[in-house]
Amino acid sequence: MLCAVWSTCGLVGQILDPALLGRPATDAWPTYYGDYSGRRFSTLQQINQSNVKSMTLAWVTRFTGGPSGATAIGGTGPDTLPTAAGEFGGLTVKATPLMVNGVLYFATPDNAWAVDARSGRELWHYFWKTTGGIHIGNRGVGIYGNWLFFETPDDYLVSLDARTGKERWHIQIADVKQEYFSTVAPIIVGDHVMVGTGGDSLDVPGFLEAVDPETGAIQWKWWTAPLKKGDLGSETWPDENSMRHGGGMTWIPGTYDPQLRLYYIGTGNPNPVETGRGREGDNLWTCSIVALNIDTGKIAWYYQVSPHDTHDWDATETPVLIDGTFQGRPRKMLAQASRNGYFFVLDRTNGEHLLTTPMIETMNWSKGLNAKGQPIPDPVKEATIDGVLVSPPSGGATNWPPPSFDPETGLFYVGTSESYSVFYLTDTDPHPEGYGAAERAAGGFGGTVRAIDYKTGRTVWSHHWPGGGGGAAGMLTTAGKLLFTGDPAQHLVA
Repeated sequence: MLCAVWSTCGLVGQILDPALLGRPATDAWPTYYGDYSGRRFSTLQQINQSNVKSMTLAWVTRFTGGPSGATAIGGTGPDTLPTAAGEFGGLTVKATPLMVNGVLYFATPDNAWAVDARSGRELWHYFWKTTGGIHIGNRGVGIYGNWLFFETPDDYLVSLDARTGKERWHIQIADVKQEYFSTVAPIIVGDHVMVGTGGDSLDVPGFLEAVDPETGAIQWKWWTAPLKKGDLGSETWPDENSMRHGGGMTWIPGTYDPQLRLYYIGTGNPNPVETGRGREGDNLWTCSIVALNIDTGKIAWYYQVSPHDTHDWDATETPVLIDGTFQGRPRKMLAQASRNGYFFVLDRTNGEHLLTTPMIETMNWSKGLNAKGQPIPDPVKEATIDGVLVSPPSGGATNWPPPSFDPETGLFYVGTSESYSVFYLTDTDPHPEGYGAAERAAGGFGGTVRAIDYKTGRTVWSHHWPGGGGGAAGMLTTAGKLLFTGDPAQHLVA
């Protein structure tokens, strides 16, 4: 089947036909979400409810990081540090593998691989010599024709030849000395490589940029906070100093509507973290869902899910695109299960609010919703010196592992967690920096998979994991009427 697709698509000398990126996933998985929608839904149905119990392990391959066996070396000077499994917290795969023409492509911090999908045989391995940075994870690679792109913890975008793993070029995204770190899986939209980054430690501003896939030249750059008084959104910050140190990282890939030519991205928490001192106001565009014109990077609309966040509830969770009906009329919609504990549905053409509902029962930080459907924070749940009990904790009711939407069932599937933390105010300065509070876990009730009706926000069914543990795990739905995910004991579950 794969060979047939190769020939009928006219892929002469080209690994990926760019047209595949805009179609529902079939026998290829050419981008982080499978396609641009963020649904993580596969149209394949050969594996279904009648035969899934017959699935068995096909192969296991252990991959090691570091320079051994690598086909190329990156890095920028004598300060580079070799990394391997066991350093910077070990070698853990957090990436979504891409699969094109029978080859899997994936990454960990400082490493990228190509693997035969049928046998697990390593085809090539690329190793990047790092200059440092936080090695918390890597979400994967992007592919454009014969070229791969991935980000490094020390803030470089690297382009590789997908056939050989040889480096084409690398460019600096941000300055690791300002404690930016880069984990994002690049998304390719037309001739734009969409690049984001993370970093909370030094109160630096977040951004998203579009890069030319041929040369690495920056095409446009969008900052997640205004840069000066008078800019759009500047009225939601007290002064220019707070804006320029405002955070709002873009560390999870966005989604894209080819008809509207809008790229949808969720933004991270404002800085200082876990305290609102020194940044009075809503702090746009942190903790927001933002629609950007793909050709210019200009804002088309925004919706802030957590105005003036004080609990580190990034709104970077996947903005899933849904085409369906809402209150009896056809709509092009966007849904997000957000870290703050709420489920949101918006009209993605203009950002109009359609629905907000709570996802978990333990949530105690909000006094309700305002006229825009935004949560109203309860001031008594701000961090205090003596400590205050809050649910969800900073890890959220859900987190970065992606949800899934099945257009055949009309249900949105997400892993959730119900737990508490105590937030202690540690920086009482009027202008704190970095993290202004300390957090201590205070117990919880484990994890739950929820199937949510996007039209009502109601949980149609749920599956609670026995024995406690976290609830955030990635989701995949299929036309075989299956949901694949993982449980807290690290089992694959259908």
